[in-house]
Amino acid sequence: MAKQDIGIETRDGKAKAGLFRPASTAKAGAILYMDAFGPRPALDEMAERLAGEGYAVLVPDLFYRDAPYGPFDAKTAFAVEETKKALMALVAGTTQEMTIRDSAAFLDAFASEGIDGPIGVVGYCMGGARALNAAGTYPDRIAAAASFHGGNLASDAADSPHRKAASLKARVYVGVAGVDRSFPPEQSARLAEALRVAEVDHTIENYVGVGHGWCIKDHSLYDEAGAERHWKRLTMFFGEALG
Repeated sequence: MAKQDIGIETRDGKAKAGLFRPASTAKAGAILYMDAFGPRPALDEMAERLAGEGYAVLVPDLFYRDAPYGPFDAKTAFAVEETKKALMALVAGTTQEMTIRDSAAFLDAFASEGIDGPIGVVGYCMGGARALNAAGTYPDRIAAAASFHGGNLASDAADSPHRKAASLKARVYVGVAGVDRSFPPEQSARLAEALRVAEVDHTIENYVGVGHGWCIKDHSLYDEAGAERHWKRLTMFFGEALG
């Protein structure tokens, strides 16, 4: 798959993004919402694999307001105080509201690149909540929303994604790390209840034995068997929801 570097004009500036096109006409578009370590070869590889399934995949830099930054080593960044501090500042400084606002421009990018069809979103780590919030904000544009090891999906915060359950029209899939302090069992139960009450077609699946970050190859907790299971679930989910 060929990667095309594009710039997306948002209300706050220009976000760099990678666009990965399938070999033939894309059957749908997909936005990959990054984890905290930013766009990098590991995410490019994931986007390429998803493009190989027939989707046009957009990987925007959610931290573009603070560019340049990093790069960060996903295996060690949170273990070193200096890089941990820099990462936490980037995450805290890029609010859910900012990403929700940016997502309108991300969605528009497909049309400007000549890509038609339904759109799905998938997010990892901090991207999980952003993917669900985008789906709840643009229900007529996003048909499928997936989160893997997403944190704070049903927290007490005002911008917690579970609060948008009633607005969702997308099908939802949530893959949960077996042990994840950022998404404890009580949040999982709260999210499930919100989606059930709102009559959202959803699946919440617990990946026992893997930790937060298990899907991404350069992460310290990467788990190959768990990652392959995630790929199987994601491609089946997108196949059913996006055609």
